[in-house]
Amino acid sequence: MDIVIRRAVPGEYETLGEITAQAYLGDGLLDFGAADSYLGELRDVAGRAAASDVLVAVADGVVLGGVTFVPAGGPMADIAGAGEAEIRMLAVAREARGRGAGEALVRACVERARAVEGCVRVVLSTQRAMRSAHRIYERAGFVRTPERDWNPLPELDDITLLTYELTL
Repeated sequence: MDIVIRRAVPGEYETLGEITAQAYLGDGLLDFGAADSYLGELRDVAGRAAASDVLVAVADGVVLGGVTFVPAGGPMADIAGAGEAEIRMLAVAREARGRGAGEALVRACVERARAVEGCVRVVLSTQRAMRSAHRIYERAGFVRTPERDWNPLPELDDITLLTYELTL
């Protein structure tokens, strides 16, 4: 099966939004106070696409998953600083996992970052429970950066996001 990575088109936004939401819900990653508002953000592919690059993995005309690539300084950045691009909201449909879509999406983001003038690093945040994603990042050459770990909801102590980076 050939997986194609390309920019999402508007007709795929709803599908990708649901894949992303279900990936987070199904993996138990939204067990915190602001889960409802973040669920809305996960489903808002049109909003992400207006502010960044939303990529999809497609095989045989079926969307398998997607990722948001934020070039340096983009409004969707959580942790990226000068000279950095950021990967956000990587998700693959449960039934498509293990087929290489997640790795292909990460590789595509790294290639896009290399094409951004002045970009020297790709960064990302992830939850502790996202162990399969951690393995994908590590296979792609990303390394943990515990000094950058952060909490998007300071009022909740147990929501520390782990960070990774890849120097280009």
